[in-house]
Amino acid sequence: MLDARQLVPQITALQRSMVELWHSQEMFNPHRDLLYLVCEEHKFNFLLWHEEDKARSPDAGDGAIAAVKRAIDRYNQQRNDAIERIDDFLVRMLADRGIAPTAARLNTETPGGAIDRLSILALRIYHMREQADRTDAAPEHVARTFDKLAILTVQHHDLSAALGELIEDLVAGRKRLKIYRQFKMYNDPTLNPYLYAANKRMAG
Repeated sequence: MLDARQLVPQITALQRSMVELWHSQEMFNPHRDLLYLVCEEHKFNFLLWHEEDKARSPDAGDGAIAAVKRAIDRYNQQRNDAIERIDDFLVRMLADRGIAPTAARLNTETPGGAIDRLSILALRIYHMREQADRTDAAPEHVARTFDKLAILTVQHHDLSAALGELIEDLVAGRKRLKIYRQFKMYNDPTLNPYLYAANKRMAG
């Protein structure tokens, strides 16, 4: 049975530890089942974060910016697909346990969406702590980053608690999990008019 008291701390510990590990060694995913999917989603946020840093470099030329933009689009698509895989897994897990209410309330955010936001917060906290620990920065900079770090920590605590409550509601049948597909169009050569027009020109 899904136990929010165990699952949410496992998710947040995974996100925190993998951010630290991936900054010091090759990316890997040692987990299984739901936590494997959570780690994969987290990986794409990690890759996105660092590609976006490259895009903001004042030394980046047009060719580099174009390559980074394509990488960002690719990772963002993979991230969205990974969020849906988390929710698909949870839908199946609940159904396997006979928990599939049809009249229960819907939530404005799925567990996958909340896990994605926790992933981004884990990255933000890691990098904000890096700034707070800088020895070459002015005291004012360090003080500002410590203030921001405190706010991020509260946000992470609040969102973790909200995710735990949502999972408890889903397990109890007080809420139902329904997945709303995003159907990103910009990466699909059959749906993005610039892509299929270019394909027609090349074919002609």
